[in-house]
Amino acid sequence: MDLLIKNARIVGRKGLNDIGITHGKIVKIGKIRGRARRVINARGMLASPAFIDPHIHLDKCMIGDEVRPNVSGTLQEAIEIIWERKRQYTKADIVRRAGEVIRQAALNGTTRMRTHVDVDTIGGLKPLEGMLEVRKKFKRLVDLQIVAFPQEGILRDPGTEELLYKAMELGADLVGGMPHHERPYSQARPHIDICFKIAKEFNADIDMHVDETDDPNSRSLEYLAEKTVAEGYQGRVTAGHTCALAAYPDDYAREVIQKVKEAGINMITNPATNLVIQGREDKQPVRRGITRVKELLEAGVNVTFGQDCVNDAFYPFGKADMLEVANITAHAAHLSTPKEIETVFRMMTYNAARTLGVLDDYGKVGARADLVVIDAASPKDAIRRQPDRRWVIKGGRVIAESKSIRKLR
Repeated sequence: MDLLIKNARIVGRKGLNDIGITHGKIVKIGKIRGRARRVINARGMLASPAFIDPHIHLDKCMIGDEVRPNVSGTLQEAIEIIWERKRQYTKADIVRRAGEVIRQAALNGTTRMRTHVDVDTIGGLKPLEGMLEVRKKFKRLVDLQIVAFPQEGILRDPGTEELLYKAMELGADLVGGMPHHERPYSQARPHIDICFKIAKEFNADIDMHVDETDDPNSRSLEYLAEKTVAEGYQGRVTAGHTCALAAYPDDYAREVIQKVKEAGINMITNPATNLVIQGREDKQPVRRGITRVKELLEAGVNVTFGQDCVNDAFYPFGKADMLEVANITAHAAHLSTPKEIETVFRMMTYNAARTLGVLDDYGKVGARADLVVIDAASPKDAIRRQPDRRWVIKGGRVIAESKSIRKLR
């Protein structure tokens, strides 16, 4: 064997187990005898499949200290703030900023990410060109899926549809969308139709920002689910944010959730950003800004969560740490029972792997050896304390190690 992890705690298995890795693959889990080129003694620490961040904006990250403050704290002002900064993007600038976040993510146990990249008439294809370079430069640390994302709309930003086609030709993996941002709102459905048309031409999956608003009249999620079924795209569509779902009347929300389930849509909540940016115009009680996570999970919908933003005009915080986002999700969605805490842990591992379409090559014997050994005894302990990720392994190779020294004197 090339690498042997000894004495690890593994969710769902009793006692301590070993993990054997050969040629970048997990070859055995259990009690293992034999030699390996390298042995890691986990000493009872928690070993998990490496974390996955299914929703982030690496082209925008780390500009928060370079642009004017978002005084209103709203989504619309954030979008407007980055217009001028977007015009100044260079490939080197994007590689520098995104690289900083990817290094943080790898140190924190993440080896796969899906990033949305703005495609519009303001920045053109420059953000995508920068992200293609990022994907190549940092492939030893993180596998990166790229979503061509029309942040400014498609119909309200003439020329964007053509740019989306070019983005897919250049190497974007998925077609993105933001239907609720169209004006007039009646253009939301044509926006979705265009996204499906492009996706089908390139046989690509779809990942949209959907109803990221407090407005209960923003109802593009229902049409997205109906369109997914009509186009035979079940299991190939992801909807991010869906904040308005929480504002819908309960009976209508139940209908939409059922349609989402039937369409096999993956749902991504981004509580860190949406807790900050939504509900800004509310008086008490202030809406929480996240989707109906519990109800979606109870309906059998695949739900995960993402970092979304790191120090940009939308969100001033973030450190590309999925355990931090897990902690925020558990608080915001009231997921605090023992079973619910395990669900939260699963949301950033197996649920996220399903969203990215890599579940068949993830977290089991025969799969690629992407693992993280956490200085914790359980998922609850990991989410509560967010301790060191002692070893992070990608493709059977140790890519990161962390060991903090803390002393009281």
